[in-house]
Amino acid sequence: MTDSSTAGLPGLRPVLAGERHPLVFATVSGAHLYGFPSRDSDIDLRGVHLLPVEDLIGLREGEETCSRMWDRDGTEMDLVTHDLRKFARLMLRRNGYVLEQLLSPLVVHTTEAHAELAALAPSVLTRHHAHHYRGFAGTQWRLYGRTGELKPLLYTFRALLTGIHLMRTGEVCAHLPTLLGAVDEAPSYLPELIEAKAEAEHGPVPGGPDAGRVREDVEALHAVLADARDASRLPDEPSGRDALHDLVVRVRKAADRYS
Repeated sequence: MTDSSTAGLPGLRPVLAGERHPLVFATVSGAHLYGFPSRDSDIDLRGVHLLPVEDLIGLREGEETCSRMWDRDGTEMDLVTHDLRKFARLMLRRNGYVLEQLLSPLVVHTTEAHAELAALAPSVLTRHHAHHYRGFAGTQWRLYGRTGELKPLLYTFRALLTGIHLMRTGEVCAHLPTLLGAVDEAPSYLPELIEAKAEAEHGPVPGGPDAGRVREDVEALHAVLADARDASRLPDEPSGRDALHDLVVRVRKAADRYS
């Protein structure tokens, strides 16, 4: 099953044909999901696969994570999938990244189990997901400090705004252009940076805001995220553990439906 949301990324379905294990879903992540792909951006595919039961109960350990990279008509492709059980555990670990993959509107392959997983996403959200976004923003900010490139700077802002929006609304939104209209504290120069990013994946920051202002804005958004976390109505612990367990068991028993 495919989704028309990938209309801007045609022809992706065939790249999944050679996967070793049945797929529960595959979506597009990375810069395309975040709303600032470059002309030379690679395509990040993420998803969930199903290991056979014998790989879980026998002596041979199955591939809980599968990854491959290749070149397709001059575009670098990157596919990473986790076994359903591992993915469910990651969902319970306050990992915003896997929830963005699960809820990505850029769907290449989907199933009923994918829809059920997505429906359970609200039950694993907590105020502690703010730590994920603060940590990711910090990593990207340090990378920006070393390279001076625009990409990690946009990733920094994207992570902070996603975290703020999540704490305030309970909604996982990874699309930076959408977040600009949803978070009042978003710096006014971000549309200019998004436009510049379209020209080159690893280009420098264009003329515009000076380094001091950018630093002040990043520090201010960290403070906004901390305040949003403290005021959030999200719970301290996930409530969906039992429902996720039941889903993993049920889908594993019906694995033949996904082959």
